[in-house]
Amino acid sequence: MHKYVEKILRARVYDVARETPLDRARQLSLRLGNEVYLKREDLQPVFSFKLRGAYNKIAQLDEAARRRGVIAASAGNHAQGVALSAQRLGIKAVIVMPCTTPDIKVNAVRGFGGEKVEVVLHGDSYDDACEHAKGLAADTGMAFVHPYDDADVIAGQGTIAMEVLRQCGGDIHAIFVPVGGGGLIAGIAAYVKFVRPEIRIIGVEPEDSDCMARALHAKRRVTLKQVGLFADGVAVKQAGDEPFRVALQCVDDMVTVSTDEICAAIKDIFDDTRSIAEPAGALGVAGLKKYAARHKLQGKHLIAIDSGANMNFDRLRHVAERSQVGENKEMLLAVTIPERPGSFLKFCQLLGRRSITEFNYRYFDPRQARVFVGVELRNGENDRDELSKLLRVEGFELTDLTGNELAKEHVRYMVGGHAPRLLDEMVYSFEFPERPGALLEFLNAMQGRWNISLFHYRNHGAAYGRVLMGVQVAQGERKTFKAFIEQCGFAYHDETKNPAYRLFAGGSETV
Repeated sequence: MHKYVEKILRARVYDVARETPLDRARQLSLRLGNEVYLKREDLQPVFSFKLRGAYNKIAQLDEAARRRGVIAASAGNHAQGVALSAQRLGIKAVIVMPCTTPDIKVNAVRGFGGEKVEVVLHGDSYDDACEHAKGLAADTGMAFVHPYDDADVIAGQGTIAMEVLRQCGGDIHAIFVPVGGGGLIAGIAAYVKFVRPEIRIIGVEPEDSDCMARALHAKRRVTLKQVGLFADGVAVKQAGDEPFRVALQCVDDMVTVSTDEICAAIKDIFDDTRSIAEPAGALGVAGLKKYAARHKLQGKHLIAIDSGANMNFDRLRHVAERSQVGENKEMLLAVTIPERPGSFLKFCQLLGRRSITEFNYRYFDPRQARVFVGVELRNGENDRDELSKLLRVEGFELTDLTGNELAKEHVRYMVGGHAPRLLDEMVYSFEFPERPGALLEFLNAMQGRWNISLFHYRNHGAAYGRVLMGVQVAQGERKTFKAFIEQCGFAYHDETKNPAYRLFAGGSETV
């Protein structure tokens, strides 16, 4: 790793980036019984660490390359870093962004770059934008600034490690790093393992975008078929070649976290700093909490990289909804209650002084009622087990839906929507790009061959929307229908046998 240590020490980042503070997270430290510190990369001029690598790469270009200009593909943070870097260095830049990119991010790129930056909107995803950007680079001779798979970009991100080791006087047990393509963890790991090899480097990824964890396990890069989009800053299908090579030598462990755990980490950061991290920015804290609990760490110095704060305001509603579950403070239940006077009172009495956070019910059957209920937990897993046992002993049939994604995304808003009969229905959840015409294209492709029997849509203020769709498909046509949705290219999950759907939205014969 000599090469990277030298490149990091010589990196030109401080012409535009700042040395960010390492803040002690007081409340989180007390709760976890460890000394927790946040490396505040959300305080960079572009609210993300990406500025370091982008500027270092562009600053290394020779004069001829500078005259031709630079080009990059990004849906957000890297784009802003390249734009500000190009503006400071007086270099022309073209930024290719997906058509689904929210206006707030497009306008931010234009604002940081000024007249020097041209924004080109192309495709529905980062992969579409990246392919187009590489084509433009080949045609124009402009230098392509890769967001993570480049030695100079990696070295720029590695300056974070240099600052951390200088700022933290105690013995550091582990540093938790968000991972997308791998540029950030490669830079940090290369420097730390050379200077302080006893410090553990732990990468953190979303459960549905874990390309680096899978690659390290397989000892080769793997490509994910689909990636989750909630933590869009790390929604990468394959880790970079060079970051993977470095990670294979220098990364000690990987942790994957759920959407709920990310939302809880966003709340943790807010409680300690009064700042709002984006989902990718909170990955380090989410992974730190999970790792500390799993390994029963106490009294250790733990550092999480708070990597960015480019959060769309509209997404805060979703974060607030999910943070309670992520903190293990809420339990979601489907409970069957006899349809007779006094049943609900008895149910509430069994809950004791626990608060009901949500209660959804609609009359459907003269014999029994199915309710969707959220209950506040006082003591995490212990309270969950105690309440479940108590309700079952008293004769209430229940299903724990706390970990059921369909229940949390859709069914809680649809309770009472039972179909009156069996419909030969197949149910799928889809992620559609949030652009005009995306759903219409899907429906046109169906060509009226199958009838839609259920539909529920939610938007999260991001580049995608969640859709739950029921489609009437005869048994003999099910293979044909599955082949059709596979060809459409949208991320999807078969929810036909999901208990949340069967309990609250299925046809009467399914429940």
